[in-house]
Amino acid sequence: MIKNYLKTALRNLARNKTYATINVIGLAVGIAVCLLIFLVVKYETSYDNFHANSSRIYRLGTEFNGPDGKNYNTGVSYPTAKALRNDHPEIKLIAAMQEDDDVVITLQDSARSNANPKKFQEENGVFFIEPPFFKIFNFPMLAGDAATALKDPHTAVLTKEIAIKYFGDWKTAIGQTLQLNNREFFKITGVLEDIPKNTDLPIRIALSHSTFVRDRDDWVSVASAVSTYVVLPDGMTQKSLDATLAALTKKYKPAEYAKDLIVSQPISEIHFDSRFGNYNQRTFSHEMITALILIGVFLLIIACVNFVNLATAQAVNRSREVGVRKVLGSNRMQLAMQFMSETGIITLFALAAGVAISVFAMPMLRQMLNIPLTIHFNFQLVLFLIGLAIIVTALSGFYPAIVVSGFNPITALKSKMSTKVGGISLRRGLVVLQFTIAHILIIGTLIAVNQMEYFRNAPLGFNKEAIITVPVPSDSLSVSKMNYFRDQLLSQRGVKNVSFSFTSPSDDGGWYSDFKYDHAAKNSDFNASLKWADTGYFNTFEIKLVAGRTFRASDTLKEVVVNETFVSRLGVRNNEEVLGKELNMWNGEKIATIVGVAKDFHANSLRDPVVPVMMGSWKSVYRRVGIKIDPASAKETLAFVEKKWNELYPQYVYEYQFLDDRIAAFYTQENQLSNLYKIFAGIAIFISCLGLYGLISFMAVQRTKEVGIRKVLGASVPKIVLMFSKEFTVLIAIAFLIATPVAWYVMHKWLEDFTFRITPGPGIFLLAIGMSVIVAWLAVGYRAVRAALANPIKSLRSE
Repeated sequence: MIKNYLKTALRNLARNKTYATINVIGLAVGIAVCLLIFLVVKYETSYDNFHANSSRIYRLGTEFNGPDGKNYNTGVSYPTAKALRNDHPEIKLIAAMQEDDDVVITLQDSARSNANPKKFQEENGVFFIEPPFFKIFNFPMLAGDAATALKDPHTAVLTKEIAIKYFGDWKTAIGQTLQLNNREFFKITGVLEDIPKNTDLPIRIALSHSTFVRDRDDWVSVASAVSTYVVLPDGMTQKSLDATLAALTKKYKPAEYAKDLIVSQPISEIHFDSRFGNYNQRTFSHEMITALILIGVFLLIIACVNFVNLATAQAVNRSREVGVRKVLGSNRMQLAMQFMSETGIITLFALAAGVAISVFAMPMLRQMLNIPLTIHFNFQLVLFLIGLAIIVTALSGFYPAIVVSGFNPITALKSKMSTKVGGISLRRGLVVLQFTIAHILIIGTLIAVNQMEYFRNAPLGFNKEAIITVPVPSDSLSVSKMNYFRDQLLSQRGVKNVSFSFTSPSDDGGWYSDFKYDHAAKNSDFNASLKWADTGYFNTFEIKLVAGRTFRASDTLKEVVVNETFVSRLGVRNNEEVLGKELNMWNGEKIATIVGVAKDFHANSLRDPVVPVMMGSWKSVYRRVGIKIDPASAKETLAFVEKKWNELYPQYVYEYQFLDDRIAAFYTQENQLSNLYKIFAGIAIFISCLGLYGLISFMAVQRTKEVGIRKVLGASVPKIVLMFSKEFTVLIAIAFLIATPVAWYVMHKWLEDFTFRITPGPGIFLLAIGMSVIVAWLAVGYRAVRAALANPIKSLRSE
């Protein structure tokens, strides 16, 4: 019986090639999207779940409680791990780690030879790590002992990738020595298997934590680079851990900072929680995962709607077959199974095509999202594909099978079945559903694209154009060369301005601090972003003053310029009032006088509000030089800068980045998702219009004689095309009216995540309806024109 079903199904599909092809294409695209989204979601939800203790691993962070509410930091005060270990020995596994970025690694042998030293610039992936770290996390060691590799000071562990990069053969790395930032030497005691991409601990070089001795007793400062991880012992819950951390805060932190709590976070939440962030500087929220899943579901529904519409519309052509089968004894269940088997075959073809499309699209998606997606036909993926095939078959085939199997045999054999079979109202409703989903995606995409465009072009309060930033060495000898380096750069005609600083005006890192204003007894109730820079900072980045003057050149902090938000947060109305007032930071360690007020600028990304800023001169902490160049002579100027750099700092690695590119990187993920949504919106329109084309093709065949009569009676081609198009245009308009408030609400909630955002105007919505109508007209119009141009004699000759 099953063999007969399949044979008949294949015969019917071969007889209706256009119908079958449209359905296969629509379902294949929908399945491909679902498969790709499944792989993305599977990857994003796999972060750090491969550790044996993953359900009991927690990261400690800091919760700041101030007048503006709660703020979070991924770091803790430096002594936290040691104090927790001493006070709570029941917590056996505790490990601290400290990130170090923009480091220069020099191989010892080449550093001590007369030849050019073999050196490498590592922007990230370098960490000082305590030995228990490798008991907490499952990162396999290829060589060396994980328990003791980082026990002694000045020891290092490399990943296999880095060991090969440095030495050619990772097996020769053990026992070698490398130099960090031209200062300390580290002996390599272990080689790790390469760290998986799906972890928020992107280690490439692990250095012994005991080498790092800075600020061991400072309970006030919190740096995002300093993390502590613990494994909960049996019987301890997160609630009891938080109670332990609260007691630790109360015991060790000064009373005025006791409101800033040490809190715990499950490792399973790190990748999804943007409040804290992580070392990858990339999170993927649960909301984004939900959005992707919904998009996949909606696109699959659109594809299934195509199938239902075409199948019910085609049902009238199967009436005679159904009538004969019923007369010969087939019951309704057998007929339904016959048509469900046809649906199943189409689904299997679509599934194979969908997998092929996914394989073809995979490289593009990998590049777009910068994640290592691959298709491995493991049990989980096969189970997903089987489930997807069953769902698609059920959604697409159930209703058409019920409709066709319910034909009256007498009516069917007399060929009196109407084109209304299957419900015209239902088909219209399904078309509306398709285009409602498509419109939501189009409107959402247009709003996201406009927001990204706003990010690229919004005024930041300073000039970011034609400025390169170059990391500068921080050792005392290199610092002493800064003035000479500046003079050399300014001697080049293509260099307009130069400024050394800790960070550029807008940066994803930096220091924040509270302070005491004008001899106040208590610290301020807000923190300021600290921008340490030389006097050229204002001219290089074109930061404007609204009161006072810039600070004078100084090797140590003596004078500061604050911004307008800083003044307003103090509750001072007149900018002039703060001039001459003293700021006391870090319990008197630094005291500086306010000498100027700068116009507000964006120190962070445009997701965040403008923050209070304090700028001052502190030469020993400068880590970057900003160089304003003349675009007309950029090539020669860049070559000159590199030449002078190599003359002054031959033991370091020269690298540069344009400031506007650095700022654009703030919005990498939003840009990635925006591009992805463009593709999804295009797919939604494509599948919907594919269905329209199929329906209009069916209608054209069914109304061949009507079109012939109308042409004989004088109807023009445009009128006949309009006859076919007007109904679908109305349905698209209805879909737009339904989609608009839904899309507005969803995107309004999305825009709330950005302090600075666009206000979607009517132009976006009109563009959405215009795009969908034009594309739909093209799909419908092509087939309608063919029907209208047909020779009426051929369609009427049987009469």
